[in-house]
Amino acid sequence: MTGSRGVLEIRMADSTSKVCVVIPNWNGKRWLPGCLNALAAQTFKDFAVVVVDNGSTDGSQELLRTGFPQVHILPFAENRGFAAAGNAGIRQTESEYVVLLNNDTIPRPDWLANLVRAIDSAPPNVGCLASKMIDMTNPGVMENAGDTLSWQGAAEKRGRGAPTSEFVQLEEVLSPCAGAALYRRSFLADTGGFDERFFAYLEDVDLGLRGRLLGYTCLFVPSAEVLHQGHGSGMPHGRYVRLITRNRLVLLLKNIPGRLLRRHLVSLVYGQFYFFVCYRRPLHSLAGCVSLIPLLPHALRQRRHIGSRRTLSEEQIDALLKPAMNEPTLRKAFSRWIHGSRI
Repeated sequence: MTGSRGVLEIRMADSTSKVCVVIPNWNGKRWLPGCLNALAAQTFKDFAVVVVDNGSTDGSQELLRTGFPQVHILPFAENRGFAAAGNAGIRQTESEYVVLLNNDTIPRPDWLANLVRAIDSAPPNVGCLASKMIDMTNPGVMENAGDTLSWQGAAEKRGRGAPTSEFVQLEEVLSPCAGAALYRRSFLADTGGFDERFFAYLEDVDLGLRGRLLGYTCLFVPSAEVLHQGHGSGMPHGRYVRLITRNRLVLLLKNIPGRLLRRHLVSLVYGQFYFFVCYRRPLHSLAGCVSLIPLLPHALRQRRHIGSRRTLSEEQIDALLKPAMNEPTLRKAFSRWIHGSRI
């Protein structure tokens, strides 16, 4: 199919493709041509593309229908969030592997080939792969090499801001960033996919952590390079604060055993206070805490279910989370609040 450049030689979404690339989209018209044309240039060809449109109002669907007619479009009437869009796209095919890809990315030509090669040669307990996500505006700098989670509740992008030359080893990480991640379909079936109650933010860390609790591992593949704009289709800051505050609490409550929560209570409380200060949006932070209440029954049900299937010991789980987060000190956070700058 013809886009703004070249011909996109990919299949319609069907059950015969080895890989299904799912792209959640919300008002990302400006990014879609770059992303889809980069997929057209992939050396690996056995894949289908599904764009799940979250009620865009910027003409995204019109662009896709006219410029990329072989891309399967799954339209939503409203924005149902990244997690719901991802799950809906996953359900569109029966491919062996599913790739989640942000619309504000430009994959290198051998990106998908290197991911498939890595997962084909990995043991079955490797459930997902993290790409080498590079800052689009400064290609010598890392944007993400897999996600980490600390005992303060901070989910962080591993390697962010570091030189790309420092990340050249295939290695185990906690979780992939779903902005450019490959998942085995069997892994998604076993874990239940993304938790749609998250709506957006931290749903990928939640999925990765649940997989780890079930005995799966995740590998960072340094040869699978993707340029990433970062927050190219981001939400307004206030809503981001509310969602990530709530989702951080749900993530910990769902997945972490009670004894470990008690063991790290001081770090956990410190972390919530730290982000309350750093975000400088006290009302949105409080709204995030309050919005946890309606999700408590769901979180507790999930907690019991995950606990009953967990294969890791408490000490192994303890070791998965970092003891400290890579953030400025609380004193610096207060200073930035006073002087009006954000983290």
